[in-house]
Amino acid sequence: MTTPDTSTEFAGRVALVTGGGSGIGQAIAVRWAAAGGTVAVLGRRKEALEETVRLAEAHGVSAEAVVCDVRDHVAVADAVDDVVTRHGRIDALVNNAAGNFVVPSEDLSPNGWKAVTDIVLNGTFYCTHAVGRHMLAQGGGTILNVIASYAWHGHPGTVHSAAAKGGVVAMTRTLAVEWGARNVRVNCIAPGPTETQGAGAALWPTAEARADVLASVPAGRFASPEEIAESAAFLLSDRAAFVTGDVLVADGAQWLGKAIYTDPLART
Repeated sequence: MTTPDTSTEFAGRVALVTGGGSGIGQAIAVRWAAAGGTVAVLGRRKEALEETVRLAEAHGVSAEAVVCDVRDHVAVADAVDDVVTRHGRIDALVNNAAGNFVVPSEDLSPNGWKAVTDIVLNGTFYCTHAVGRHMLAQGGGTILNVIASYAWHGHPGTVHSAAAKGGVVAMTRTLAVEWGARNVRVNCIAPGPTETQGAGAALWPTAEARADVLASVPAGRFASPEEIAESAAFLLSDRAAFVTGDVLVADGAQWLGKAIYTDPLART
C-alpha cells in the first residue's frame, strides 16, 4: 500500500488555530504549515503565539499571530475579518482554546464555572460563527473542535469542562447537518492524555497522579502533540471529505475503560 504524499495538501489554503501558542494547538498549526498551508494562530499570549509563528515559518510558509480573547465575540469577529482581509479566505478553523481545572463540583464557584464555559463553549461558538459566515460565502471549509472524551462518559471534578465540551459536541453535530449541503464540514477530535505542560498541570499535577493516568491507558503511554496533530490533519484534509459531524477519539483506548485522572471527590 502506498502512503499518500501529504507534504503539499494544504498549499494555497489558510487555517486559523485558536489556543495556538502551545501544546496541541501549536502542533496542529505547525503540521498545517508543514503541508504548505498559511496559518494564523490566535490566543491571548503574544510571546507564545510568536514562537508558533517561528516554527511554522520554518516550513517556508506565511504565518501570523493574532492576539485575541475568544470570550470576546466582538474582538473575535473583528480578528477573523482581518485575517480574511489579509489572506482572502479561511479554509480551516481549529477551535483548540480551552480552560480547565479539577475541582469537586460542590466547591466550584460560579466564576469558575463561567470562566471555563466562556472559553470552551462560548468561545468555540464565537469563532465558529465568525469563520463560518466566511466559509459559507466562499463555498466551503472545514472546522475541527478539540474536546475530551469525558464530554460523554463523565469525569469527577470536571463538571464545568465536561458540560462545555458536551455542548461543543452537540454544536458540532448540529452544524454538520445544517451546513453539510453548503460544503462546510464540522468535526471533533478528542485527545487522550497528551504530553503537554498545560494538561499535565491541570489534570495530573503530581507524580502519583501521573502514574495513575498512565496506568489507565491500555496503550501504555501518553500521546505526543504531534500524534494528535496528525489525526487532526486527516480530519482537516480532503482525505476526510465525506466525514462530518463525527468525533475522532485518539486516546490509546483510555475512555473504553472510563478511567479517571484523579478523583477529587474521594475523601480520606
